[in-house]
Formats: sequence, structure tokens, C-alpha cells
Amino acid sequence: MITKIVKKRVLSQPVYEPGKPIEEVARELGFDPSNIAKLASNESPFGSSPKAVEAVRAWAENAWLYPDGSCYDLKARLAVERGVEPEQLILGNGSNEIIELLGHVFLAEGDEVVFGSQAFIVYKLVTLLFGARPVEVPMPEFTHDLGAMADAVTDRTRLVFVASPNNPTGTANSEDELLEFARSLPEHVVFCLDEAYAEYCESAPDMRPLMAEGRNIICMRTFSKIFGLAGFRIGYGYTGAEMAGLLNRVRQPFNVNAAAQVAAMAALDDTAFVDDCRRHNLDNGQALLEGLRQLGLDPVPSQANFLLVEFADAGEAFQVLQNGGVIVRPLQPYKLPNHLRLTIGTQEQNQKMLNLLSSYLHG
Repeated sequence: MITKIVKKRVLSQPVYEPGKPIEEVARELGFDPSNIAKLASNESPFGSSPKAVEAVRAWAENAWLYPDGSCYDLKARLAVERGVEPEQLILGNGSNEIIELLGHVFLAEGDEVVFGSQAFIVYKLVTLLFGARPVEVPMPEFTHDLGAMADAVTDRTRLVFVASPNNPTGTANSEDELLEFARSLPEHVVFCLDEAYAEYCESAPDMRPLMAEGRNIICMRTFSKIFGLAGFRIGYGYTGAEMAGLLNRVRQPFNVNAAAQVAAMAALDDTAFVDDCRRHNLDNGQALLEGLRQLGLDPVPSQANFLLVEFADAGEAFQVLQNGGVIVRPLQPYKLPNHLRLTIGTQEQNQKMLNLLSSYLHG
């Protein structure tokens, strides 16, 4: 049996559970895929950046060439965007890959990784993958307790993850809180600030002065959310030049495909599209929040593009919505069996979801 020669921890490694794709639900229920609203994976309901789509179409004739393995042009553009030097950047196959690269560089058997108990589950998966020990800190009111996280740091701690806004709770810590927390960490710890949803906030904390002081900090962002490029799988981190160099040592060659690089470059210039998505998300999110409250539900106020909602029977509510053509996200892996995560959709998608919930709860 092949399991006799497998690393033992691989056999117990949890598997990430993505939201169900539209096509799978359509097959199961006999629906037309165009009538299904996928509000499970926090994808942008407004599609991809038009400039990105146009740029990829123009690039397609060069698909026979390998991509630029160094992402030179994209790094130069991102350096201007983030106010850093190109050598401070690391590009990945989504920001997920950067989380894994951090594991390759910093984690060994017996090391510890600190993160919130309802934080992005990939932090835990990567920790276990490298044989390190996950240290999950309770999150009162679904928000990172930075004081408790600082207290959880030991001599064995190597990485500390904080997402702000946090997935799947939607809460965010203030800039002052995050800066104070970053300054409190000892030098043997890397502070990993996940900014995947930062574009939905009015402002994000500026960690660059602390990076300039030589502190071990990396901030991670993605093109999957507000830019609408989830299918291209591209994200990046910005940090000190030394740390970026170490992460680049362990990444695979050509880890970011050429189409993704072209799309990301164009999307960064599509500021009107991003501004529209942010505004629509804010308006639609407020309307969805109020609609859920009118149904007697109590969503957690969110600074991202989704809402965390508790139900008396989340499994039943999930099934009702899916049977009605709305896919949402159950949260058992996050130790939230009574909650669902609802991506904020278009006005039409949100109203469809509210109608289904109204019939379920009061019909």
C-alpha cells in the first residue's frame, strides 16, 4: 500500500473545501447555470476589470511564450502602487501561494504559528503541512484579540497571521492597533498581515515605516477580489528586500502565468472600475444588512464584501438557498456550524437571496 511510504502527517492533513461551483450545483439540481447566483466564494459580482479582459485578449497571440519569471514589469508597476522598491515584492499564484512560501522559509517541525480561531483556514492548513503547531486564539465578537495574540507568542513562534478585514467574519482592526501589535512582536517572529480585502476599506494600515526599520513584516494582497481576477490566480506580498529575496528562493519558476501578469497590470490602471465596485459593494452591502435584519437575523457588520450570519439551523438554511439557486458558504471548518457566509452580490442577487430567506423563515 502506498500509504506505507507516505509522510505520516500527509495522511492527517485537512483538505481545503472551496465553495461549490455553479456548474456542479446546476447539474445536481437540473438548473440553468445562468439562473444560479454564486455568493459563496467572495468573488466580485461585477465581473473582471474590462481593461484586464481587453489586455489578455490582445496578449493571447503570444501564449506560446513562457512568462517573465521575474514579473519585472508587474513588479515595477506594483512598486509605484504600494510605494516600495521592486525588490521588496514577491508574486504568487494567488496570495495563497505566498502563505505556503512563508511555510517553506520559516517553518520546521515543532515551530508554532499564531492566528485567530476564526481566521482564514489556509493559515492552519499550511502550519500543519510543515509539521508546525497551530496556536488558535479566541476572537471575541469575531474580531482579532491582538493582546491575547501577543500573549500567545512563545520562543517557538515563527509566524503570526492577522487578516484585516478578516475572512470569514468581515471585521477589521484599526491601524493604531495593528501598528502597536507589530511593534510588540519579538524579532524571531514574522508578522503576516493579510490585506486580501483591503481595497474594500476606506483605508488600510501603513506598515512600510516598520518595514523600513527592519521589522519582520509582510503584507499580502490579491487580485481575486475587487479586481475580479480570481480565475487568473495572482497575488503579491510586499516586505523587506531581504525577506522577499528569501521567499523568491523557494518559489517555483514561472509560478505566475503570463496572462495573469498582463491582466494584473491592466487592472491596476482600471481605477474607475475599482472605484465603482467599491461603491456598489458598500451600497449593496448596506441594503443586504438591513434586509437581513428585517428578517430577524443579526449579521456581523462587515468591512469586506461578505456578511457573517447566524441561523437557528445553518445547514437547513444553506440547503434552502442552494435549492433556490443561491450558493453560500457553510462554515463548519471555522468552528461556526451555526453560521453562513454570504457574499454581497448585485442588487438582483441579494434580493433573490432575501426572498428565499423570507419564505424560509416566515413563509
